[in-house]
Amino acid sequence: MFKQLFRKILTRPVTYLAHRYSSAPKQENVFAALTKLYNQSLQPIEKQKDILLLHDIGQTPVIIFSDQHKGARDGSDDFAAAEANYMAALEHYNANNFYFINLGDSEELWENTVNTVIKNYPATFKAEQLFLERNAYCKIIGNHDLFWKNDPLLAPGILKDLFGQPVPIYEAAVLRIPLADKNLDILCTHGHQGDAQSDGNAFSKWFVSYIWGPLQSFLQINTNSVSANEELKSLHNQIMYQWASKQPNALLITGHTHQPVFESLTHLERLLLQLEMAKDQNNTAEIASIETEIATRRQQYKFVNESYKNLNPSYFNTGCCCFQGGTITGIEIANGYIRLVKWSYQNNTPTRTIAEETPLTQLLPSI
Repeated sequence: MFKQLFRKILTRPVTYLAHRYSSAPKQENVFAALTKLYNQSLQPIEKQKDILLLHDIGQTPVIIFSDQHKGARDGSDDFAAAEANYMAALEHYNANNFYFINLGDSEELWENTVNTVIKNYPATFKAEQLFLERNAYCKIIGNHDLFWKNDPLLAPGILKDLFGQPVPIYEAAVLRIPLADKNLDILCTHGHQGDAQSDGNAFSKWFVSYIWGPLQSFLQINTNSVSANEELKSLHNQIMYQWASKQPNALLITGHTHQPVFESLTHLERLLLQLEMAKDQNNTAEIASIETEIATRRQQYKFVNESYKNLNPSYFNTGCCCFQGGTITGIEIANGYIRLVKWSYQNNTPTRTIAEETPLTQLLPSI
């Protein structure tokens, strides 16, 4: 009874204050944060404290997943339905010697305690551990699992007990891939950079981890999730793209929004391009099919970048591992290609599908 009373009293003022003082990403802050991370990859190794530079990754296939949001197997745990797809995917990638970059928000620690998540998902942690045992695992923090980096006393010990060995925590990884006569750099980071609530000074990070996140959980509100806010999602994609498009011979891969992006295009924007092509070819059947899918997609997401026909193909987003219905998406980099892949249930069997792909060498002239 007291719990419900406190919720009733606090929900309205807390929600008002959150919106009044919310800190949507600001371009200058995002640019500064991303540039600082990327520049570390150009420094001597002793100065690379926040990033992992993978400069010998050229022949090693890479899989990047983000935003699992492993929870408590309750009604708000979206990962539970996706677990079988995730486990099948990790088994496939480990068997084929992929390097696994876990790009943040792997654990939902705003709504749950660490122990709750660990207790409910021992098998998934074991599957991730297999990559670490091969020295093929990089764990990057997001805004919902800041705890791993913010608690230097408890977090390292918990991770060591969980994975059987120390687990370094990074804010970003840079893949430096030799192509022809130059290197292609791929900056991989969660994407919450520039949001002062979760990417600010030490106090703001502590406040989010220990006060703001638990308070939202108690009040059962979510006032600042970019993944659930179309306006913030669009703003995030635009700012991330604007930074990436200014970096020569470099790509940016983030998560955070739960919206897959490939070559700087959302699925809706790619459909609009395909529709134009079908109309140019007077392919009536294809036109009808694409228009039907566009109508469906517009119900989910309406924003279209006004420059979508002329975007530099330098920004990618993994999507997430907690879509409705249990589908997960990720980014593969293998055999000279970058791919957006989807794992979904086909006749109740986890199945991998290539949604988009392009050779890395074709990207270089464009970026």
